[in-house]
Amino acid sequence: MNSTDLSVLKAAVDWLKSGHPVAIATVVQTWGSAPRPVGSWLAIRGDGQVTGSVSGGCVEDDLIRRVQTEILTRDLPEMVVYGVSQQEAARFGLPCGGTLRLLVEPKPELAILEAILESISNHQITSRTVDLSIGKSTLEAGNRNQAFICDEHFMKTTYGPRWRMVIIGAGQLSLYTADFALASDFEVIVIDPREEYAEGINREQIQFIKGMPDDVLLEIGVDSHTAVVALTHDPKLDDMALMEALKSPAFYVGALGSRINTQKRKARLLEFDVTQEQVERLHGPVGLFIGALTPPEIAVSILAEVIAVKYGVPIPQKV
Repeated sequence: MNSTDLSVLKAAVDWLKSGHPVAIATVVQTWGSAPRPVGSWLAIRGDGQVTGSVSGGCVEDDLIRRVQTEILTRDLPEMVVYGVSQQEAARFGLPCGGTLRLLVEPKPELAILEAILESISNHQITSRTVDLSIGKSTLEAGNRNQAFICDEHFMKTTYGPRWRMVIIGAGQLSLYTADFALASDFEVIVIDPREEYAEGINREQIQFIKGMPDDVLLEIGVDSHTAVVALTHDPKLDDMALMEALKSPAFYVGALGSRINTQKRKARLLEFDVTQEQVERLHGPVGLFIGALTPPEIAVSILAEVIAVKYGVPIPQKV
């Protein structure tokens, strides 16, 4: 779940707990150049306040009106379609004739939304199935490979925690990498035990943990939506963290260093409790090869590689 959809979930829970009527709209199908992907959320309060987006602003005003005047008075989810004709697409400003199909739930269940929020805070993945005939939801454990499904009977969606980047080291390159990671909607944690770097992190959105990286990785729990990037260039810190990261389900593990140093690092790791298969998961030198020289350029290359791995895009051969 990205930060936008997470904020929608939190707002919907807060509004419902405060006694406001709330409807939740979910993008269930798109045609053409629809501006928001399937699964995007919008929460609409009874007084017209909204959070989130289903069209980037194209249809929201009309949807708010329909929710306030019609849908909130109903009990069952309702399918709403925008942009069926070229005239309607032009009217709502949908680009290139794009079409949106939305499922609007006028009676979202507070207990269900709170359970989803709790599972996300526990870094768990949850699947929600909405029975459209009765407007009720059920939850079960999910996984990231589950596809979004919506037909005339059910809508099934999967919710999980935000993608997370754990950076080992709090030097200049780490700060640039953290900034680009935040801009790419990652939750960011920076770990560094060194006293001289303790005051270097002064960004509210970055969680800084002063401690030995391997111990902290075990404490916070590394899962399949976590990337671990070791940037201290100090084997005493990087290698210990990599030992734990490579044995974890982290979707990406990378370390700063030249090709020669990377091969030496892999040989060192094999002397400890790390298998050949685990060592081969290491991305090093970290980042895509784009000729980067400066810290911000290297940070761009790191984020590019992490994002490519996140989406299953093949990584070009490094030269």
